[in-house]
Amino acid sequence: MTVGTTVAGPATTTVAGPATPPVQPRRNVLLQRIWRERWAYTFIIPGALFFLVFAYVPMLGNVVAFQDFSPFRGIAESPWVGLANFTAIFSDPQVLVALRNTLLIAVLQLIFAFPAPIALALLLDSLLSDRIKRMVQTVVYLPYFLSWVIVISVWQQVLGGGGLAANILSDLGVQGFDAMTNPDTFKLLVVAQNIWKDCGWGTIIFFAALAGIPRELYEAAAMDGATRWQRMWNVTLPGLVPVATLLLILNIGSILTVGFEQLLLQQPMVGADAAEVLDTFVYFRGVIGGEWGIATAAGLLKGVIGTILVLGANRVAKKLGGEGIF
Repeated sequence: MTVGTTVAGPATTTVAGPATPPVQPRRNVLLQRIWRERWAYTFIIPGALFFLVFAYVPMLGNVVAFQDFSPFRGIAESPWVGLANFTAIFSDPQVLVALRNTLLIAVLQLIFAFPAPIALALLLDSLLSDRIKRMVQTVVYLPYFLSWVIVISVWQQVLGGGGLAANILSDLGVQGFDAMTNPDTFKLLVVAQNIWKDCGWGTIIFFAALAGIPRELYEAAAMDGATRWQRMWNVTLPGLVPVATLLLILNIGSILTVGFEQLLLQQPMVGADAAEVLDTFVYFRGVIGGEWGIATAAGLLKGVIGTILVLGANRVAKKLGGEGIF
């Protein structure tokens, strides 16, 4: 007789892991986050409403660019003309004059006005006396808070035909100086006015960027024997590149907006050939002349070109190793 022997193996124990929490719908998570940050969103609401009412809702009026619009008939009753307004723009010689002046002033501002706050911020940052630095900052900030009416009046008193500079030159035997009515140098005058008015305020952003550069980098560069110029070139300027790139992209997007009020006030002194830009063209054709369709088409074309420039500049910045704005 054969006796079988059964050997029992070790008992298997199953250990239960932590319970997986149920996945909440994305909508519930979003609502919970909004409720958690409700006070922050409360502060955002006024600004969002401002842009919604005064920036995005008026965009619906761009349909006027495709109509023979009349404010008496309204948008609903004005006849549609398709692309006739855009055709009229490209066949109007005054548009070409306005576009040429706009681009020339914009390029001059990018070359001279854009680097000016950077240079001023570096200059003020190099001052050793905090008292002198604060005094200079206060003086260069003040013009930003003046209206263009006051700014142009001040410049007229200094550079106009009966101004301070003309009187000094007259005493020296130089007659007929009047920089405010010279159409040949008017575009340079516009850029100089922009620098004088906005340069000081623009340094605030670059001061913040300078404050964000670690001091240890300057100390390490000094220990390696770097001169003051080398520290600025290899530490300071690279630290300003991200902020400068962001502002440059935004400035390129608004390159066709070169200062409506500033040029409108000075156009009678130098003539339309020197001071007519796209913004003043829209004003005279639309508001004054009543050609609403053509004026809206010009404004819409300017917005489309600005959007394309922002997208292109942002893409170029990323290809060059920058961060871009989106």
